[in-house]
Amino acid sequence: MSGNFKIGVGVESGGPAGVSGSVEVGVNGPFFVVAGPCVIEGKDICMKIAESLKEIGESEGIGVIFKASFDKANRSSVRSFRGPGIDEGLKVLEAVRREYQMPVLTDVHEPGQAEVAAQVVDCLQVPAFLCRQTDLLSACAHTGRCVNVKKGQFLSPGEMKNVVEKLRAFGNDKILLTERGTFFGYNRLVNDMSGIAEMKAFGLPVVFDATHSAQRPGGLGGVSGGERAVGPVLAKAASAAGANGLYAEVHPRPKEARSDAAVIMPVDWLGDLVRVCKEIFRVAGWSE
Repeated sequence: MSGNFKIGVGVESGGPAGVSGSVEVGVNGPFFVVAGPCVIEGKDICMKIAESLKEIGESEGIGVIFKASFDKANRSSVRSFRGPGIDEGLKVLEAVRREYQMPVLTDVHEPGQAEVAAQVVDCLQVPAFLCRQTDLLSACAHTGRCVNVKKGQFLSPGEMKNVVEKLRAFGNDKILLTERGTFFGYNRLVNDMSGIAEMKAFGLPVVFDATHSAQRPGGLGGVSGGERAVGPVLAKAASAAGANGLYAEVHPRPKEARSDAAVIMPVDWLGDLVRVCKEIFRVAGWSE
C-alpha cells in the first residue's frame, strides 16, 4: 500500500464538485500543509486567512489544505466558544473552497455529521479524543473522502495501527495520520519524533500538528494554555524526522482568537516556516 493519493481533485474522482485545485500526498512526499483557524469565527476572517494561505502555497510551490472547525465539541469549559454549527460552518467552508480553489478539511464529532460534511469538504478529520470511536471511523470511511485521524494523546504511535485497520476494513485507504503529542498529565504534552516513522510504516502519510503539540491542555484553568514559540521548533524537528505534512492553526490576530489563543500562530509566520520545513524535509532525504 503506497499511501499516495490526491485530495480535492473534484467530482471526477468521487470528491465534491467545484474545485480544480488538488493536493498530492504520499508516504514519500511531496511535502504539504494543512492550515487555517482553529474554529470558524466568521466568513470574513476565514476568507482572509484562505487568501494568505493561497498566496503561500503558490509562492512556495506547495499544496495547501484549508482547515477550520464548525464546532469545537471538546472545549475545556462550557463557556468557551464552539463555533457556528454545521449548517453555517459548511457554508463558510464551501465559500472558501470555491473562491480559492483549495481543498478543505473539517472535523466531525458524531457519525451523523460525516455524510453531511462530506457533501462539502474534501477531508474529514477525526479528533484525537475520538480516534478509537468505531462508529465515527466507519461513518467517515464510508463517505469515500480522505480521513485524517489525529493520534489520541493517550495512545502510542504503534497503537494507531488498530485505527488504520478499522478504516481499511470499512473500505477506505485514503488516510492521513496526525501526530499531536502524548499526554503524561500535569498539563504537558510530549512529542516522540520516532513515532512519525513508526506510523509511516503503516503505508500512510503522517502530518505533524505543530499547534496542538505546543499546548498545555487545561493549563489556564478554563482554557488550554501553551507556548506559541514552541510550535515552529517542533515543526522543524518533525520535518527532519520525516513528517509528510505540517498542520498549523493560524490567525491574523492570535491573541484575539476564540480558540487556542495561546498557541495559534500568526499567519505571517507560516510562509517562512513552510519554506524552512520543506527544505529540511528535502535535505533529510524524505522526498522522492
